[in-house]
Amino acid sequence: MAVKVLVVDDEKMIVKGLRFSLMQESYEVDCAYDGEEALSMARAGSYDIILLDVMLPRLDGFEVLQQIREFSQVPVLMLTAKGEDMDKILGLDYGADDYITKPFNVLEVKARIKAILRRTTGTRQTRTGADPAVFESGNLRMDRENRRVTVAGREINLTSKEFELLELLAANPGKVYGRARLLQLVWGEDYPGDVRTVDVHIRRLREKIEPNPSEPRYVQTKWGVGYYFRQNERD
Repeated sequence: MAVKVLVVDDEKMIVKGLRFSLMQESYEVDCAYDGEEALSMARAGSYDIILLDVMLPRLDGFEVLQQIREFSQVPVLMLTAKGEDMDKILGLDYGADDYITKPFNVLEVKARIKAILRRTTGTRQTRTGADPAVFESGNLRMDRENRRVTVAGREINLTSKEFELLELLAANPGKVYGRARLLQLVWGEDYPGDVRTVDVHIRRLREKIEPNPSEPRYVQTKWGVGYYFRQNERD
């Protein structure tokens, strides 16, 4: 089945170039030119990945991303003309999977897409009998096959990276992972970001799954070392 991509940018020449290049990879490509159109298409379509520009008319890319994350965990690659670290961190904080700064090389865009798709599809392809599909700790329940997490019966809407971080830590309770190691395992060795990406995602993850994020029950910090998952008895 062909990979379905939604390209969102108000610069029509950029959209045209990306569409042509991605179709050369046998991807199915849809295009949107403003934030509201992108959001409507994301709701109506079933995409494998979205390429989303930050500076868009009607709704900016961050607003679109926030609303997409209310109903979908589709991987999102942010396209930005800005180079400031804060913009990149903000995109990751809102649930982006990666970012690339304009002007970019189309070959790099295609490489990033393939890396994201490998990471987001690889989880389901590596399940074994010793690696249970459902994990429970205290009131937290993780359905790894369907990528669903509930806490006390309430479904938690995690981004793909938040889910993969939790999955890695929960599968190895008590094992401490340094930030650099988590960046390598979850984002991949070719990821250009730094360890602050991990801290942002851990903070967002705690805000979603912890009863009190300032006193985490599940995702613990080993000061000066990294993060680990603490197994809990059910309440």
